[in-house]
Amino acid sequence: MKLKYKMKMLSLRKANLKNMDIRAEKLSLLEWLAGLNDPKTLKEFITLKKSKEVDWWDEISEEERSAIDEGLAQLNRGESIPHEQVMKEVREKFKL
Repeated sequence: MKLKYKMKMLSLRKANLKNMDIRAEKLSLLEWLAGLNDPKTLKEFITLKKSKEVDWWDEISEEERSAIDEGLAQLNRGESIPHEQVMKEVREKFKL
């Protein structure tokens, strides 16, 4: 086998083991959390979870935000097409 191939395979094995370790840790935490009866600790986990949650709006590009804002503005101006009409046009166009 070529050295590059061997190195790639070794790297993939290490990554797989790392993923397995992460999955095992998650499972261990889930089992521990399922048996948890301390409201204070549970509240701390809820606070941690909320601090890690990301709003999808913050994850999209400025261009995507602008497109969404424009679409909402069009709706507010009454510039929309009913779903039924769109579906009718699609069925006609694609002979469905």
